[in-house]
Amino acid sequence: MTGFTIPRDHPSGLGRVEDVIVPRAKDLGEMTVHRALPHRQRKMVGPFIFFDEMGPAEFGPDEGIEVRPHPHIGLSTVTYLFDGVIRHRDSLGNTKDITPGSVNWMVAGRGISHSERAPEELAGRPKTAHGIQTWLALPRDREDDAPSFTHAGMDELPAYEGDGARLRVVMGSAYGASAPLPVHTDTLYVDVRLAPGARLPVPDEHEDRAVYVVEGSVGVGGQDHEAGRLVVLGDGPATLTAGAGGAHVMLLGGAVADGPRHIWWNFVASSKERIDAAKEAWTKGDWEGGMFSLPPDDRDEHIPAPDGEPGTRATFYP
Repeated sequence: MTGFTIPRDHPSGLGRVEDVIVPRAKDLGEMTVHRALPHRQRKMVGPFIFFDEMGPAEFGPDEGIEVRPHPHIGLSTVTYLFDGVIRHRDSLGNTKDITPGSVNWMVAGRGISHSERAPEELAGRPKTAHGIQTWLALPRDREDDAPSFTHAGMDELPAYEGDGARLRVVMGSAYGASAPLPVHTDTLYVDVRLAPGARLPVPDEHEDRAVYVVEGSVGVGGQDHEAGRLVVLGDGPATLTAGAGGAHVMLLGGAVADGPRHIWWNFVASSKERIDAAKEAWTKGDWEGGMFSLPPDDRDEHIPAPDGEPGTRATFYP
C-alpha cells in the first residue's frame, strides 16, 4: 500500500461522460473477444489505440489459445490476465508465461513478432482464459526504437486495499503510485475492484481518462454503466460508485497521441509508408536479414498478412 494517496472527499455521482462505447464482438475461432477500441465513436483514449477483452472462455482438454507468430510495428502491447495462462514467445528470444495479475509489456518499435499459445504442459487438460489486451501507440520519435520486452509479476505492481476498494497499478501512475514498467508517455492503467456501494475518485491529472467495466456496474456522471461498456470521461473530477453487486473495472488513459495514427492489421504508424514497408517485409518473409524474424522456438508457421492495400483497409485516426 506504500505510496498511495486516495482522496477521501469524493461525492457520489460526480463526473462528466463524453462517450459510452459498446464493444464489438469478434469471433477469433478459439474464443470471442469484445473490442472497445478502435471504435467509430472514439479511436483512442490517451495512448491506447486498441482495447480487447478476451473471454471469459473455457476450453476442452484438446482446445486452447493458439495464436501463431504475427508482426507488430509502432506500438506496445500490454497483456493482463484475470484468469488462465498464456505462453508468450517473441523474435527476441523471450519466452514467458502470462499469469493472472502479472503483465507483459512488449515494445514493437521498428518491428517484432510474437506468438501467444497455451503452455504445452497443459495439453489434455481443460483451460480457461479471461483478460485484457491493449496496444499503446508509440510517440513518433520512438517508432524506430529497437524492440524490447519486459515482464512484471503481480507482486511487483503497486497495490492498495481499503474503504471497499482493491487497486493494482498495471502501467503508468495513479494515486501517487507508479508501476515499474518503462512507459513512453503519461499513462493511466489500473485494475480496480469495488465492494457494493464503494466509491473511488478517478485520478484527474491525466489528459484522457476512461473506465472499462469488466464485471458488475458503476455509477458515474449521473448514470449507471453495466459490464462490457467503455465509459470515456470528460475533464474535471469524477467518482465511481459500485452497484449493488460490486464492480470490477479498468481505468485507462493518459496523454493524447502526438498526431494522427494509421492502424492496419497489427501495425500502427504515423505514416502509411511505414505500414506499406511492414506489410511488404512480412509478406517477403526474409527472417534472417529483413525487418522481421520469427520466435526462435516457434518458427514452423506464421499468420500471413491479410489481402488488401495498407492504408485503405481498417485505417483509423484519433
